[in-house]
Amino acid sequence: MTPTPTATLVARDWAEIQERMLVPLYEAVYDRLEVGPGDRLLDLDCGAGLPLLLAAGRGAAATGVEADPARRALARERLLEVLEDPPAPARPYDALLAFSPDPAALAAALPAVRRGGAVVLADWGPAERCTVPSVLGGGPAPRDLDALVERAGLRPDGSGRVFCPFGYADVDSAVRGLLSTGLYPVADDGEAGESAAFCGTADSSLAEKELTEALHPYERNDGAVWLPNIFRYVIARVA
Repeated sequence: MTPTPTATLVARDWAEIQERMLVPLYEAVYDRLEVGPGDRLLDLDCGAGLPLLLAAGRGAAATGVEADPARRALARERLLEVLEDPPAPARPYDALLAFSPDPAALAAALPAVRRGGAVVLADWGPAERCTVPSVLGGGPAPRDLDALVERAGLRPDGSGRVFCPFGYADVDSAVRGLLSTGLYPVADDGEAGESAAFCGTADSSLAEKELTEALHPYERNDGAVWLPNIFRYVIARVA
């Protein structure tokens, strides 16, 4: 499937503006797992591949899974191994990373993880500690990661919280970055889309206008936008 021009632009906004906001989360998880040479990681929803690059920088072999064809194409431009669907469990992975995990995708990927291997799930932290969901007019509720671990039949093995501020040079960058997250879909190339979670419309120009206005309280004197957030992760083991 060839990405549309609009989808490609949105994916580039993700790669160039947004995905680096989650680096503190990736690094905290890799530190906790002591990721290093010889480790094999599988990352669900790897986006344009930044978490894979960070793992490779530690000497690990990382494979990504990304359903979005535009993001997947950008990751492959970075010469990363990124698949459309979870791989067959030919050679088991040592760890599976699933940030904002989808239960069905998680279940499909678990057979690829070795027995005793780590499974890391992560999502937004407490609502009162996360600015972005409030900017989105309530935004998505954080997933119950502990319940996901229990339903998947995994053994809990710790958890943590990470400060992940979303900082942008200006309001325009903030709007482009936040729209690239997919938290509120807008119409692609003039076609009708789902209602945007923030502004109640699929019209991209109106979404940009509403988001621009909502960001003004978070704009600093120098024009930068600062949105502090806490993310929570849990670590579990394959029985």
